[in-house]
Amino acid sequence: MMKLELFEEALCCSTGVCGPSVDENLLRITGVFESLKNSKKIEANRYNLSSNPAEFTKNELVLKQLQKQGNGCLPIMIVDDKIVKSGSYPTNQEIIEITGIELVGTKTKNDSCCGGNTTCC
Repeated sequence: MMKLELFEEALCCSTGVCGPSVDENLLRITGVFESLKNSKKIEANRYNLSSNPAEFTKNELVLKQLQKQGNGCLPIMIVDDKIVKSGSYPTNQEIIEITGIELVGTKTKNDSCCGGNTTCC
């Protein structure tokens, strides 16, 4: 089973709906991780620095990155104990490429309403 972990900066909530404005990127990541958790092929976990500080200190890769680069290296995405992305959230396409799982609501270039025919839409 693939293990995917996302270590995020200190957030008041993981959904992005708290505070003065909605963070669309956090909403997207929340939806992606909910989809991944429904997969029987992937163990997907998110860790927030304010809610899960012990997870940051337990993971040597994350701890070393934080010591070298500070909080600017967050978020950090780790797949099977290897850092695959840091400093920004992965795109849906990157997650699809890493996991091999098509995310609900994600379309490729040829998945338009007309199956790639750009003259009908």
